[in-house]
Amino acid sequence: MIIASIFLVLPLCFALAALTDLFTMTIPNRVPAILLLGFIVIAPLSGMDWHSFLLSLLAGFSVLLACFALFALNTMGGGDAKLLAASAVWFGLNTSLAYFMVAVAFFGGVLSIGILFLRSRSDEITALGIPVPNSLLVASKIPYGIAIAAGGLLAYPEAPIVQSAIRALM
Repeated sequence: MIIASIFLVLPLCFALAALTDLFTMTIPNRVPAILLLGFIVIAPLSGMDWHSFLLSLLAGFSVLLACFALFALNTMGGGDAKLLAASAVWFGLNTSLAYFMVAVAFFGGVLSIGILFLRSRSDEITALGIPVPNSLLVASKIPYGIAIAAGGLLAYPEAPIVQSAIRALM
């Protein structure tokens, strides 16, 4: 049961965050709350030692501080900051967190360029009737939850808790 929850909670929360951010330009508060509370319940039951558990919480707190600074500078949305910080606890304070952050940055760049291209062609897209969410064409924000989810899903197999669950299955 614990192993199944490790394989479900993070990917499903990433998918929900990406879809809601795509269509509504918001990430519901329940998504980062489920991620954080899920980790707090699942990690000790999975056999994670307390040192790794506390380092994972420190990773989330560190990411939250950095994201809070970006939010204060009006360069990052609050939902994106909460999602990124709550996701960081699943990766811990190790190289998998760096891999996750680099993946998020890469997908964020690709997403930003793609959306800027769509917005530059919004008249043509609308005239042709191409089904693109209106929020992508008219909003001034970038739904970065999509990049966080894509980077998270790419880095997901590198998370120590996931690797531990895979080893338990073998």
